[in-house]
Order: sequence, then structure tokens, then C-alpha cells
Amino acid sequence: MAPMTAPGDQLYALVERLYPLCRSITGDGVRATLEIVGEYLPLRVQEVPTGTQVLDWTVPQEWNIRDAYIADPAGNRVVDFAASSLHVLGYSVPVSATMPLAELRAHLHTLPDHPTWVPYRTSYYTPDWGFCLAQETLDALPDGEYEVRIDSTLTDGHLTYAEHVVPGQVADEVIVSCHVCHPSLANDNLSGIAVATFLARALAQQTPYYTYRFLFAPGTIGAITWLARNAERLDQVRHGLVLACAGDPGRLTYKQSRRGDAEIDRVLRHVLTASERPHQVTEFSPYGYDERQFCSPGFDLGVGSLSRTPYAGYPEYHTSADNLDFVSPEAMADTLAVCREACAVLDRNRRYVNLSPYGEPQLGRRGLYDSLGGRSDAKQAQLAMLWVLSLSDGEHSLLDVAERSGLPFDTVAAAADALHGAGLLKA
Repeated sequence: MAPMTAPGDQLYALVERLYPLCRSITGDGVRATLEIVGEYLPLRVQEVPTGTQVLDWTVPQEWNIRDAYIADPAGNRVVDFAASSLHVLGYSVPVSATMPLAELRAHLHTLPDHPTWVPYRTSYYTPDWGFCLAQETLDALPDGEYEVRIDSTLTDGHLTYAEHVVPGQVADEVIVSCHVCHPSLANDNLSGIAVATFLARALAQQTPYYTYRFLFAPGTIGAITWLARNAERLDQVRHGLVLACAGDPGRLTYKQSRRGDAEIDRVLRHVLTASERPHQVTEFSPYGYDERQFCSPGFDLGVGSLSRTPYAGYPEYHTSADNLDFVSPEAMADTLAVCREACAVLDRNRRYVNLSPYGEPQLGRRGLYDSLGGRSDAKQAQLAMLWVLSLSDGEHSLLDVAERSGLPFDTVAAAADALHGAGLLKA
């Protein structure tokens, strides 16, 4: 097993290991990715056959690729899958042909505004083939006959995803989801996998209140497949978080659930504000990652999305510039810290009933003031007790208390623990 601590350099090391693999929505690249994650976490890997109906979708054929290249008239490989998995249009059908550059151009994808970058493009559900390359490479190609080779297969197989469950004190669940379908893109894809992996490891070292279910699945079709296969137990899902773009240098961004007032939304808003980290909170939109599947109106789960620079919000997005230099250990460690802080608030956010609601109970004779000793925050702690007693009517949560009082959540939760221990509160 890998070490149990999760500093930024370990997050980065996992991204480094995953980066070279060619992933797609199906295939051996996904399995290889999950095999590596499985060295860090025990995973339950699921294989769903091609042709399986999942909601309004059908599990597609499985795609695998062994080699691909374009060779110029002199026989030199000018575009080579072996150099980067981004060079091939995802889900390309097999090709073995010779053709003039004029004909080949229709199958080439570049980024003219960023002539040194290679774009990431796919054709999942429409049979096609193609290559992605830098504009400067294309500009340098001479006229002539080119050898084109894509050694790929599209066959009946499986869609692969995996789950890891951290048991909690209750069966109610928090879903943490990340997508495992992109090739060599360090921020969009791999940073989310790394943060999810080490968040699961951190939670496993304690006994959380909620059960945490981590989902490692291909984007869109993977989440839809999971929802279709778990529809009967979705009433156990209380909260959820989708992780992506977790390692870039931008400020943190939380995208709220479709509801906008789900508990996870309030928790992330509180954690980010209280931490004084640079951040932004955005409204839900049905565009982005798999929060849009979990939040679709038929399910309407309380699932938000945490990233740094959001979906498609940075020039390097879906290009070769989203590489190992674009992400940092520090940024991933910071994202992980916010996740841990949010989980701590979720797990401790309770509603209590004041068992001595007529007048203010005498805290001193119960040792609640004395127990604070000479702590520098004693006054704040006493104030927290009074706020908890005032709002513990079975309707207000500890997060309500923290937000209304302006006190740190940890201080409010500690006050509730002390009052509960003294017999003044019941859960």
C-alpha cells in the first residue's frame, strides 16, 4: 500500500503516474487507471456490457488503441500516438491508408490561436477518425503522399467504473465523484482523481458520521450508468460533490447544486468564506461535469462541484498545455484541504433540542465556564454556548448557528459537544 499521508507531493506523484495513460470512456486505459488508484484504495470495479440500456443512453462499444501515426513522404512519423495520446481523435475507427495531404487535412485538428499546442478532440458516438497536432507542425508539412495508420478496435465489450466506500456511523451517503475518461490532461481529469483518492484515504483514518461513496467513472455515460444501476438506493444520498480541475493556479470555485440551497451548497459557501481563501461561488448551470447528471430534474440530488478554474475557463483546457507543469502540489493540497474541511462540517452539522429552554441555564455550576480555563478564546466559546442554547429548537442546525452568530463552525460544534455532554442538549 502507498503511504497514508497526503501532502501535495504525493498527490502530484499520483498525477504523474496516471498522466501517460490513454483513457477514454471505455477500454483498457480506464482499467489501467483504476488499477493504479487501486494501489491506494480498495476498489469495487464494475463492468457493464456494451448494449446495456442506461436511462436514455446505451453503453457503447469498447474502444482500444495500440498505435497510430502519420508518416510524411520520406517515411518520418510527423504525428505519433506514442509521443502523446492526445494525437489521436478519441474513438477513432481503424485506418490504414495512403493519401495526399489535401485529403488528409479534413481529418486534422489544430489550434491556430495556440500554434504549439495539441487539442483534445473525440468522436464517441459518430464513427470517424482523425489526428490532433500543433498548428506549427501542420504548417511545416510538405505536399505529397502520407501514410496514415490507426491501429484501434471498436468491439462489444464493457464500460468500466469503480467505487470505494468509507463506512460511516449512518447509512446515509455523501457521493464524491470524479471522471476517469480523459487522456493526458493533468488538471481536467487527473487532479480530481488524485484529490478524491487522498480524501478517501483521509476519511478512512477516522469514523465519519456519513458513509462516503467515491465514484471513479467515465464522464457523462459513466455517471448515467451509475445512476441507472442505483436508482433504488438514491434516497440514501444526502449530499454530493464532483471534483475536477483541482490543481491549477486559479482561485477555488464552487458551483452550487441545481437546488442552490442544498446543505452541501451552504457548507461549501461557509467553509470557503470562513477560510478567507480567494474563491468564487457560481450558480448551477446544466453545462459542466457530472453534477448535471446527479442534479437532473428526475434525481435532483444535492450535488455541487468543486474546482479551481472552472470547466473550460482557462486557455489550456482540453489541450496539451494542460500538462504536468500546469498543475502544482500546492494547489492540489489546498483543494484537498477544503474538501476535508467541508466533510468535517457536514459530519458535525446536527440539530439539537435545548433541554433547559426556560431561561438561561446556569453553566458555571455545570463546570462549563470553569472547563475553559485561561483559554484566549474563552469569551468566544462562552458566546457560542449561548448561541447554541438559543437556537437549539430542533429546527436550526449548527451551521445555522455559525452563520447567524458569525462564529467559526468549529467553535459552535465544540460548544454543542460540551452542552450535550452536560445534559443540556439532545440530538
